[in-house]
Amino acid sequence: MIGKALLVLGVLTTLTACADGGRGSGTGPAPARTTGGEPHPHVGMWVTADGRIRQELRSDGRYEEERDGRKRAYTGRYTVAGDHIDYFDDLGFTATGDVRDGVLYHEHLVLHRER
Repeated sequence: MIGKALLVLGVLTTLTACADGGRGSGTGPAPARTTGGEPHPHVGMWVTADGRIRQELRSDGRYEEERDGRKRAYTGRYTVAGDHIDYFDDLGFTATGDVRDGVLYHEHLVLHRER
């Protein structure tokens, strides 16, 4: 039973990667840049108040999330439209976030700029 579930999960992950043109695999996301060419203001490290979750939005359109010291717990690409962020994880799931008053609200998380 577990073997069949893993097979189905693998097939679904492959289909998801194919459906989005392979973008979820890290092959060529659009850089997170402003129209002037400089890195988008949201690029950088975001951290929860307790420091358990750290999310780096990189200027190449990729993100890496560390959880409880586990580096690269989640990785993928992201796009920015104004203050709204759409995440496309390498495992095939999606998430959203919004920056309001300098705070990143990412699903159930509240992250602040690392200082």
